[in-house]
Amino acid sequence: MANQSPVPTAISKLYEVHEWRNGLAIMSAARPNEWADILKVLANFRLLKSDILKPGGRKSTIAEKLDSHFTKLGWQEKGFDTRILVDKTEYVTPTHKVDCYKNRVALEVEWNNKDPFFDRDLNNFRLLFDLRAIDVGVIVTRCSELQTIFDGLGRGPSYGSSTTHMAKLKPRIDGGSGGGCPIVVFGIRGACYVED
Repeated sequence: MANQSPVPTAISKLYEVHEWRNGLAIMSAARPNEWADILKVLANFRLLKSDILKPGGRKSTIAEKLDSHFTKLGWQEKGFDTRILVDKTEYVTPTHKVDCYKNRVALEVEWNNKDPFFDRDLNNFRLLFDLRAIDVGVIVTRCSELQTIFDGLGRGPSYGSSTTHMAKLKPRIDGGSGGGCPIVVFGIRGACYVED
């Protein structure tokens, strides 16, 4: 019998989904509660025209909405105090805070940052996985196909080719930037877009 994808059809219609190192199997089997949270947040998320038209700042309305839905489900922003001890010599190994964390699952929302943020996230996942602090890393970003919508709304320059979107992330994952860390990636498709 063939394995059935743990990604529900309704989610795959709204999101482009990719994995590295069996991330989907780990999420659905080893972290079913967190997997259910992720599916719930993504199933209820809609990309509103009004949110796209709002000027950005430190964190966009879209990223804040996603983060707040995870927070309501018990996820939290988390920093890690990491150190390595070698022959009585301690080395501090600082990591970046994770946007959303719950029960060994680290989740980053990368809506419209500069694309090197993907390098930061993947390196962070790799290090935290190697230090046995997380089991899987998840990134929610946007599909490159949304550029057509942004251009049509006159917001194209704000969402340029050097910002975070799936075409910038997938080559990094395929090239092994996450090391041995299992990873799951969701790209917001045009099917999530709503003209409110």
